[in-house]
Amino acid sequence: MSQRRKIIIDTDPGQDDAAAIMLALGSPDELDVLGITTVAGNVPLTLTARNARILCELCGRPDAKVFAGADAPLVRPLVTAEHVHGKTGLDGPDLDEPNMPLQAMHAVDYIVDTLRSEPAGTVTLCTLGPLTNVALALQKAPDIAGRVAEIVMMGGGFFEGGNITPAAEFNIYVDPEAADIVFRAGVPIVMMPLDVTHKVLTLKTRVEKLRAIGSRPAIALVEMLEFFERFDVEKYGSDGGPLHDPTVIAYLLRPELFDGRVCNVAIETASELTAGMTVVDWWQVTDRKPNARVMRDVDSHGFFELLTERVARL
Repeated sequence: MSQRRKIIIDTDPGQDDAAAIMLALGSPDELDVLGITTVAGNVPLTLTARNARILCELCGRPDAKVFAGADAPLVRPLVTAEHVHGKTGLDGPDLDEPNMPLQAMHAVDYIVDTLRSEPAGTVTLCTLGPLTNVALALQKAPDIAGRVAEIVMMGGGFFEGGNITPAAEFNIYVDPEAADIVFRAGVPIVMMPLDVTHKVLTLKTRVEKLRAIGSRPAIALVEMLEFFERFDVEKYGSDGGPLHDPTVIAYLLRPELFDGRVCNVAIETASELTAGMTVVDWWQVTDRKPNARVMRDVDSHGFFELLTERVARL
């Protein structure tokens, strides 16, 4: 069997982050979750740090290490998404307050120390929220850019436009300056934009398969998804909402489920109208150097089969 992949999950939970964390923790044979770092995004930092620990305990992993990071974007005021995720970020189920401690070290220091202490090219950063922590780590320790195996991120959109403004996807919009730093860093990047995530919908038949598992983690996830999807069902008129963040973890487990191409991605930071836009040179009409593998298609059936199988293991 191939070696377990070492990952750090950087997250702002968020019901879809919860699904991603469950998918990762339900895949211990393939993924070694070294730590979970939290950032302000869907809800403020105090709640994202709380929610990450709630999810670890829900998944039977109170031994996991959770680190709190940046409580605001690099230069902009924080924009949050309680209108989507509810006031806690994990609205839907009744969840216990966490007992496991928050680690004393700052998330940025943890990212830097881990990338320096692990062999170069062996740690993957999985980013599910704004890129503030990763940008701060790259600013603090530029040497780590050459030590990251790759960054697999949920963020951006191109053909689908944006979901928080007409031009911008939420994670990038919250901290476009951080995203700009990350995309310019020379680190291998795999990008899961709205173009992919809008194709993995929580259809009723898929949610019922999760419900049929019957375990506490599965039922909690179903209740989260039923709360979370109400916003997108109303917005997009679909049977179910897009499940954004688990695409990152699914790619690590089953890359063959996804299809895309390598191209240049630039981040808009100056325009008020299009701040946070991911300008993807899909058709290679510029001479800008490719810096990301941008996914556009996904086998949604295979994705939900994987998610259901791994949640059932928790």
